[in-house]
Amino acid sequence: MQGHAMSVLGLTGAEEDVYRYFLRHPRTPARAIHGVFSFGEQRATRVISRLRDLRLLHGDDESTWATEPCVAVPRLVEEQLEAMHRTMRQLTDPWPVLRSLQRDRQDPVPQLSGTADGPGAALRRLEDLREVRAHIDELAFGVQEEVLVAEPYDALSPESMAHGRPIDVRCLRRGVRIRNLVRASALEDPASLSHLRGLHADGARIRVADELSELVLVYDRHTALLPIDLHDTARGALRIEESTLVGSVISLFERMWAAATDFAELTAPGAGQLALLSEAQQRVLTFMCTVSKDEVGAQRAGMSLRTYRRHIADLLRMLDAGNRAQAALMARERGWV
Repeated sequence: MQGHAMSVLGLTGAEEDVYRYFLRHPRTPARAIHGVFSFGEQRATRVISRLRDLRLLHGDDESTWATEPCVAVPRLVEEQLEAMHRTMRQLTDPWPVLRSLQRDRQDPVPQLSGTADGPGAALRRLEDLREVRAHIDELAFGVQEEVLVAEPYDALSPESMAHGRPIDVRCLRRGVRIRNLVRASALEDPASLSHLRGLHADGARIRVADELSELVLVYDRHTALLPIDLHDTARGALRIEESTLVGSVISLFERMWAAATDFAELTAPGAGQLALLSEAQQRVLTFMCTVSKDEVGAQRAGMSLRTYRRHIADLLRMLDAGNRAQAALMARERGWV
């Protein structure tokens, strides 16, 4: 068997071997693998069961086939990224685990230096929005080289723009690089678009992501700010200076940055409304208008079914359409397809 390239996607070597077998031999009985691989019948049953749970194998015991790679791989990548995000958030707040273990000690617990509340802590909880903004101001004042920003909002809030713009301008005038990631849907909001145009004109690099769920701030690749609760940013933020955790945040940002589209390309003069659609959204719009089943459209677009349907929901919102038929008609009228 060839090397196990799918281990990074969460599959064991045996699971990848079986998946590849059914890619090469579709519509064969599940029991056929017993004579191909050295592992026993019980293990083979477990492997097939897990691949079915992952929706990588379909059919029954008499006829089994594998999900197309263009559907399977994006789905596995999305699931691995979600799991990584959950783990990273748990690792950035280890103190509940520490306190639980300390309660089981019979000896008096010594005072730890550099805990989450200490002045030199590698991780601090900032549970008041005024405190969060004070830390942003402090970090922006001291930054020397680069600020990384990811804003997962459909529209930037007036408060955020009013507070952030003067800080960004001061940083850019001092020669600090700013790289800013925003959602494609933010370009539909006139105030957000105007703000981003001004920031871009001042020298910031901006890219637009089809999907963006992480709120991130990183200063000089040394200090990161992440929300305690992504769904309720009013709960505050985590200030992280531990190098391994900051490195993980930077790696996540760089992957999102590499997959995003340059802001200037999407907002070039004369590009029209179609420029507001990302390449992925244009593919989905085409298949939404020409394919009757979402499963087929997702496969042809090379993305998971969930991602495909999320793009459709975004397109309906952009077109202000009540249903897909109306969206298809409006898209044709605008020359989008």
